Amino acid sequence: MNQFEGSVKIEDVIEDQSFYVGTTSGVSMYPMLRHRRDTVIVGPVEGKLKKYDVPVYKSDGKYIMHRVIKVMPDHYIIRGDNCINKEYVTQDMIIGKLDEFYRNPKDVSSDKMRDVKPVRMNGWKYKLYSSG
Repeated sequence: MNQFEGSVKIEDVIEDQSFYVGTTSGVSMYPMLRHRRDTVIVGPVEGKLKKYDVPVYKSDGKYIMHRVIKVMPDHYIIRGDNCINKEYVTQDMIIGKLDEFYRNPKDVSSDKMRDVKPVRMNGWKYKLYSSG
């Protein structure tokens, strides 16, 4: 499972700031996201998710981020890129959605980050990766 670090409540940060920035731990979304190396930007969910969206949801008190592989009328079927088991997630479990991520930024100061290009979840690179 791809679990977020720390004791911050991500849902509170998203509600207060409209987004959350952090890193992940775990290998369930490898090779797209790498353990404690990539920075993710999570935003609020607006409406129903679509196939290939990557929601952040809570299960057993842990934050998990896996890809939607099928949209059902009352739930989503979700799986990590590096996992074989499917998960069944309802809308009320979801607290945010991955908007973009940065590959291995070494220095996240504002001066250095302006030159780093994010991988956007609505961009062609992600669409090619997730559908392949």
